[in-house]
Amino acid sequence: MQNSTPASRPRIGIPVRLSSSADPDPRVAKANGLFEDIVDLVRDGGGEPVLLTPELVEDGLFAGDRRAGTPGAIDGVVLPGGGDLDPRLYGEEPGDTLYDVNPEQDRLDIAVARGTIDAGLPLLGICRGHQLLNVVYGGTLTQDMAQGTVAHRNKPSGGGGRWAWHEVAITPGSRVARLYGAAADPALGSSDAVGVKIASGHHQAVAQVAPGLVVTAVADDGTVEALEDPKRWVVSVQWHPEVLELSEAQRQAPFRAFVEACRG
Repeated sequence: MQNSTPASRPRIGIPVRLSSSADPDPRVAKANGLFEDIVDLVRDGGGEPVLLTPELVEDGLFAGDRRAGTPGAIDGVVLPGGGDLDPRLYGEEPGDTLYDVNPEQDRLDIAVARGTIDAGLPLLGICRGHQLLNVVYGGTLTQDMAQGTVAHRNKPSGGGGRWAWHEVAITPGSRVARLYGAAADPALGSSDAVGVKIASGHHQAVAQVAPGLVVTAVADDGTVEALEDPKRWVVSVQWHPEVLELSEAQRQAPFRAFVEACRG
């Protein structure tokens, strides 16, 4: 853990999860546990986590404007994983494969995302956060992915741990590449996409990419694995960089890099 005092740490907002771990669907408790892991990694990476509740957001969290030099209550935001977005948000009727659709959670996460973007703050979306950003920018989602050549989630009774593991190809020089260090830096002399092995656990995916976003990582089956706004520090990944099955160095690296971006 870094030795920075709390006052020198960038304040990283993370919208709380509003669904109870007592929900009989085990995916809810899993998402809530990953939320706690993200909070710990932000803190260990040198940031000061700020848990964003609906009340806090309504009280003028984004009153400051980073671009105008007026400080707000936070310096950046991580949008964590969780349940499915209401498909009505992207113009579709709900299918029968959805889980943990929570309108209050949707309202909170969307308000935080839009406020962060408007304030010019760095923003990192993870899994649901990746999908939510695509919807906020005007894109759509696949409500339930068909089985393909890449496994994006493990079957509940299939064994092999909590995650499906596969590689993604990351665009060199992209912000998501920089989250993963010099190995993804085109200054090393290669323009080829860099392969990174990731932990995957999702049944939905980006369908139509929103205007204003670019794809900066894909799986072998073409699944959109990362998106960025080339005009702002807005990055999202479909995978879970926070999982305990990774080494501590692998878990901490992208969060340390994101905290450094928030210092700017």
